Amino acid sequence: MQSTTLNPTQLHLLQMFSYDSDEERLKELKEVWLNHVRNKLDEEVEKVWKEKNMSNEMMHELLNTHLRTPYNK
Repeated sequence: MQSTTLNPTQLHLLQMFSYDSDEERLKELKEVWLNHVRNKLDEEVEKVWKEKNMSNEMMHELLNTHLRTPYNK
């Protein structure tokens, strides 16, 4: 069996959860974590949009583009 080394964040979370087993607090922590991840994703998307000079019009055009391989009968 292969052992895995935990990174500092994982270790910290394990220590944090060892003190509290309340279900409601776990739910709150999940929500905080999801909000954090959403914010980071939004930042990354914004960065890419700026780098690629994207616009809403370009995005609508891409979304309306048919990208599937044509069906051959």
